[in-house]
Amino acid sequence: MTATQGTSKPVVVYGASGYTGRLICEYLREFGVPFVAAGRSADKLKASMEANVPGIETADYDIVEAEHSVEALTELFRGASVVCNTVGPFSKYGPEVVEACLAAGTHYLDTTGEQDWLITCDERWGADFAAAGLLLSPGIAQMYTTGEIAAELCLEKPGLDTLDIAVFWGGSPTIASTQTILVNAATSRAHYLQQNQYVEFDPTQGLVPLVVPGQHELALSLPWGGTSHPVWYRKDPRVANCKAQGGVFNAALMNGVPQIVAGALEATKDMTDAERDEALTATAAQVMNQMPPRENPRLNKSLDSVHASGPLGRAHCVIHGNQNYKQTGLLQAYAAYSLLQQPPLRVGFASACKAFGHRELLGQLRAFGLVAEPVLTVEA
Repeated sequence: MTATQGTSKPVVVYGASGYTGRLICEYLREFGVPFVAAGRSADKLKASMEANVPGIETADYDIVEAEHSVEALTELFRGASVVCNTVGPFSKYGPEVVEACLAAGTHYLDTTGEQDWLITCDERWGADFAAAGLLLSPGIAQMYTTGEIAAELCLEKPGLDTLDIAVFWGGSPTIASTQTILVNAATSRAHYLQQNQYVEFDPTQGLVPLVVPGQHELALSLPWGGTSHPVWYRKDPRVANCKAQGGVFNAALMNGVPQIVAGALEATKDMTDAERDEALTATAAQVMNQMPPRENPRLNKSLDSVHASGPLGRAHCVIHGNQNYKQTGLLQAYAAYSLLQQPPLRVGFASACKAFGHRELLGQLRAFGLVAEPVLTVEA
C-alpha cells in the first residue's frame, strides 16, 4: 500500500528492508508492538519481512511504500506515535524525516553515527521538538548507546569530569554503514570535547592502537566520525572532556579503512556534491556490496570500555556483549515501546540514556542476552 491516509499503527520503521530496519521490526514483534514497515519499495519490504524477520507471521504490521519528501512522509507518519528512522546517510536523507515527524507530531529516533547530523538536530530542531513535547533522539545504536550506558555507570560516582571511550565489535559494516562512513569522511570533521568545546581530531593521525580489556593484543582504532558521545555530553555539567575511538577487531580490515577513505577523498575532491555522492556510493559498493549474514554471537562480539576520571577519582566500566546490530534493533524497539507507555524522561534533543534511563536500557540488553553484567571498578 502507499502512504495516503496516515496509519493506525503506533510505530513506523522507515527503511525497514535494510539490515538494521528488519532487526527493529523483529524486536517490535517481540514487544507486541504493531508497526508499519515503510520504505521506497513495497516489493522489497515484503520480501525482506518474509525472508529475514523470524516470526513475522505473528506480527501485526503493514507494509507502506512512500516517496522521500516531507509531504509524503508527513502523511505516512500521521496517526503514529514514534518513527524509527534507519535511512542514511542521515545528513543527506534525515532532514525530510525529522521535519515530517515534527509536522505529524511523532517522536523521532534514528541509528546515526554521524556527529554533524547530531549537531544539526540539536541546533536546528531541538527547541521545536521540546516545545511540542516530542523526543528527538538520534544515534540510538550499540556503537553509541551501549558505550553511553557504561559512561553513565561511571558517572554515578560524583566528581568525574573526563570520559575516555572505546568501542569495538566483531564483524563488518553493512552496505549502508560503509556508505555513511565515506560520506561522513568527505563532508564533515570529527570532534572530541575539551573543556566543553568541540576540538577537531587531527585528520592525519591515522590508526591509533588501544588497549582492549580482556586481551593482550592491542586493537586499532579511529575517531569513527567522532561518535555521538561528545555531542551528548557537551551540555552535561558533570562532563568537561570526552573523547571516543572505535573500530572492528579485525586488524586487516582496520588497516584498509584509512587507505579506502583517503583514496575516495582524493578521487572526489574536485567533484560537485551530486558527483561526489555518486562516486562514494560506487566506492562503498566495491567495499561492501551485499548484506552481511545474520549475526552469530560466537563471532560478532562487542566491547565498550569507558575510563572516567576527575581530579581525585577514577572509574572504569567494561561491557562485553555480542551481536551489535541486534543490540541496536532491541534498543530502538524498546525506546519505541517505552514511548507508547509513558512520556520520555526528557523531551527535545536527548540521548537514549537521558530519555529512558541508562539502567533501564541496560536491563533490556541483559534480559535479551545481548550483554554481560558490566564490570565496574571505582577508585577513591
